[in-house]
Amino acid sequence: MPHRHRQPETGPFRATQLREGDRYELADGHPLYCTPAGRDHAAPHLTGAAVIDSDPDVAWAGVDAGFSPDPATLHAPDIAVTAPPTDHETGGWIPGAPPLAVEYAGRGQDEAELRAKIAKLLAAGTRFVWVVRLRGPRRVEVHEAGQPVRRLGVGDVLEAPGILRNPVPVEALYDRAAGHRATLRNLLQREGYDSLDAVRAEGVLEGQHAGERAGERAARIADLRRLLARRFGSVPAWALERLAAGTPAQLEGWLDGILDAPGLEALLGAPPAPDAEPTDR
Repeated sequence: MPHRHRQPETGPFRATQLREGDRYELADGHPLYCTPAGRDHAAPHLTGAAVIDSDPDVAWAGVDAGFSPDPATLHAPDIAVTAPPTDHETGGWIPGAPPLAVEYAGRGQDEAELRAKIAKLLAAGTRFVWVVRLRGPRRVEVHEAGQPVRRLGVGDVLEAPGILRNPVPVEALYDRAAGHRATLRNLLQREGYDSLDAVRAEGVLEGQHAGERAGERAARIADLRRLLARRFGSVPAWALERLAAGTPAQLEGWLDGILDAPGLEALLGAPPAPDAEPTDR
């Protein structure tokens, strides 16, 4: 989260006194001003949000969504996953706490405020808080209630059972290329594919089937031309055009009826009427 400034001389306030768009969170009724995100914070934030939101099991995720577990508290994790709103929820702050919260800690991070926010979220019911460290060696700290903090680095994966279907590579939360790969995997799974290789394989298979169908059609037309020539002699141009335009069902029907048909017209239908001769006025 961006650097924040506590204002202990004001308040205490209630979450209902803050409006959407106000750049404040509340801690025990005291406002914490949230500065806009800088370049180092904003881009990784966007990358991580896309990865989290696209997970196939995520029904609702938000950026800077306000959660109010009690009247004097309002926290807005950088990224949060929670249940989708119900029909009777018309707006306002989200009650309780998100099952998964992600915080980005960069230059100027107030560590005391961050620790207090993590503790408040976990006490309110958050299962996992992931803190993405943007200063020094890139890493993610995993906070769970009653568990020691775990620190994961490049090459490790993050898991949130019951919240996310897919493991998240640590670097996908801050590296754009890694984030895009994870997001693509998630989006493909939402459409029923296991991977990009599965999409490619389906395209190859469809191409093979299309080629097989085209080959079968060409073979049927060739069989019909040969049998028509044997049965009725020279095949006129109009009959050849009709064969070329025939549907698979028509081609099958003509093959079945060729031995019993007394003539081309009885089998294929009447030839097209000739164009009318122009008349002098």
